[in-house]
Amino acid sequence: MLALDRIDLALLAALAEHPRAGDLELSRRTQVARATVQSRLRRMTEAGVIADWDPTLDVAAAGFEVQAYVTLEISQGALDEVSRDLEAIPQVLEAYVTTGSYDVLCRVATRSHPELQATLVRIDQSSSVVRSTSVMVLSVLIPPRVLPLLASAEPPPSRRSPAYRD
Repeated sequence: MLALDRIDLALLAALAEHPRAGDLELSRRTQVARATVQSRLRRMTEAGVIADWDPTLDVAAAGFEVQAYVTLEISQGALDEVSRDLEAIPQVLEAYVTTGSYDVLCRVATRSHPELQATLVRIDQSSSVVRSTSVMVLSVLIPPRVLPLLASAEPPPSRRSPAYRD
């Protein structure tokens, strides 16, 4: 786990606001040296804090406006099979193993309600799915975000060692 300081958070905020900015632009925006920007980005990338450099895609803007969350109850020990079955369905955008009444939570997107129905039927055709429940997304109240969480964390102690005192 990498502890983030105010410079890291400033870099992440600048990247979120200007995802195509280069090191020099990020240096200007955060008021730190270019070499600092480069080393911090490298460190956060190596630690997995920055997971990728892909663009953020809006599936609704791309024509897949019908979205739903689907919970799955699966057979004991069938996680690998369900994973393979879900990966084969392009409309499944993401899936998470969960605790509670259901075993898996999926987010799906389609162009239409009939396509959503066909996707739900295809998910249910997995021999490991015992039961599924779907909930339609009507609108996005809070889009995916991470920076407020990171900014709310307690700052790590200074990396500098305390000055020697007599």
